[in-house]
Amino acid sequence: MGLIEIELFATLDLVGQAPGGPEEDPEHGFPFGGWQAPLLDDVAGAQVGAAYEGTDALLLGRRTYDIFASFWPHQEGGEDADFARLFNSIPKYVASRGRPTLDWAGSTLLGPDLPAAVREVRDRHEHVKVVGSLNLVQTLLREKLFDRLDLWVHPILLGVGKKVFDGGAVPTNVTLLEPPATSPKGTVLLRYGLADGTPGTGDMAAPDRGLGTS
Repeated sequence: MGLIEIELFATLDLVGQAPGGPEEDPEHGFPFGGWQAPLLDDVAGAQVGAAYEGTDALLLGRRTYDIFASFWPHQEGGEDADFARLFNSIPKYVASRGRPTLDWAGSTLLGPDLPAAVREVRDRHEHVKVVGSLNLVQTLLREKLFDRLDLWVHPILLGVGKKVFDGGAVPTNVTLLEPPATSPKGTVLLRYGLADGTPGTGDMAAPDRGLGTS
């Protein structure tokens, strides 16, 4: 069985909508499309590149798929050629409520039982990357169908926009897989792995914080 690895860019108030450009996701008149661009630096760029090492499949929501399919097939001669060659060469699995035409080579539409379909994809590959795709991410969070979550938190507040944890999160334990890594412009990479169980509670007023420890 492989790993489902979610890659997300977020603001300090956890807005994850349209980091890449103004046309990426203009839903509800979102006015800050492309908010990530002024905050990207060489360190963060290298972190993103390293996160994709070993990727052998993409798992995408329909909107993110459409953006990628119109962009990456034409970038193999550009400055992002390494990403383009990777994305163009590996299988792409698409979650959609409709029946879209998938023209990007290597694309497959997942069936209506999305959790079951995702489990089949995980069984078939080693490192399956989920990129953006906030609606799909909510389903994966709800079903606890992820193994790693990479969250780049950027030093801005927007106050509007779709949130990373927007209705999909359920009580879940995660564990920090490595120390947080910062970039010169203040972005912090937090890398978490799914852990067993659900969050516990205690009592900060109790001598042992209510944890029952001696």
